[in-house]
Amino acid sequence: MKNEHEDDPVLDRFHFLVNAPALFNAVTTAAELRVFSFLSGKPGAQAEEIRAFSGLPAHQLRVLLQAVCTTGLLERRDGGYHNSAVAEELLAPDGPDSWRHILTGWKEVYYPAFAHMTQALRAGTNTALRIHPGDEPTLYERLAHNPPLEEVFHRAMTAFTLRSVDALIEQPVFGDVQHVLDVGGGDGSTSARLVARHPGMRSTVFDMPSVSRLADGGQDAGHSAGRPDRVDLLAGDIFTDPFPDGPDAVLFSHVLEIFDEDGILHLLGKAYASLPPGGKVLLYGYNVSDDETEGIFGARLGLYFNVLASGRGMAYPARDYERWLGRAGFEEVRTVGGLPYEHGLSLGVKR
Repeated sequence: MKNEHEDDPVLDRFHFLVNAPALFNAVTTAAELRVFSFLSGKPGAQAEEIRAFSGLPAHQLRVLLQAVCTTGLLERRDGGYHNSAVAEELLAPDGPDSWRHILTGWKEVYYPAFAHMTQALRAGTNTALRIHPGDEPTLYERLAHNPPLEEVFHRAMTAFTLRSVDALIEQPVFGDVQHVLDVGGGDGSTSARLVARHPGMRSTVFDMPSVSRLADGGQDAGHSAGRPDRVDLLAGDIFTDPFPDGPDAVLFSHVLEIFDEDGILHLLGKAYASLPPGGKVLLYGYNVSDDETEGIFGARLGLYFNVLASGRGMAYPARDYERWLGRAGFEEVRTVGGLPYEHGLSLGVKR
């Protein structure tokens, strides 16, 4: 007898969803073993050739390849294996924007925490943080105790940033900006792209000391010799240390969604105080839909913040950012929506 929901696309999504954790890890394992990179150079390779390259026992490789094929990322034709077009574009390359880095960061940092979700949401705080050493209240601070994992985390952050940052740096609002303060700018990837795109601009990246060390070590993507000359580093606490005077724009890229309303208003107030008249503030990040029912990237991010990263925050709808910008005193408030990976850019001008 046919189930009444058999043709319901939500049922298909449910069936994929309940198997997704195992399949996600299978795809990540294949990426870490560079199976996709190998097949990019040798499409149609047989299992024995992949076994020799990967070092996996034959039976375990068979299980792995079967799992990845079910996702559609690998295809098997005439006994040989091929990357799908998506795998060839996203997983085969080894560059700083490869999804391989993103998947590894999510596997090592994000997803182990989600086993604690019920407890964390009931407690109203990020109880999964206890799996990381230290007594600091956020993941970002505790990662400083584990430099290898911190590097994995920021490599993943950089890769995902590079997947969306072109939509930011091409915005006309940067046309007359001379000096941008990149608050929480991580390893400097966004600033590096900004100054490369806008030759008359310089940037100051303001972030925690351990993160600034990553930036100074040449982690900013696309600049193997180190950070560009027009990108300076300022180490400190974005909440307690003053914002420097001088920049005519303050950029919060993938930062404000970490915090709640009080924290966001505090940071916007500091930005307003540091800017000259006519200075701009730019908020770039995830926006869920106005009714808060759409946005799978934003949904994942909000859960990660509350279970592990900070115990608060979410991917907010653009209307929230516009309201907060107005409360902080900014004028000409607007949002550029529809940017890649559910992103939006909200901005305002100091009167």
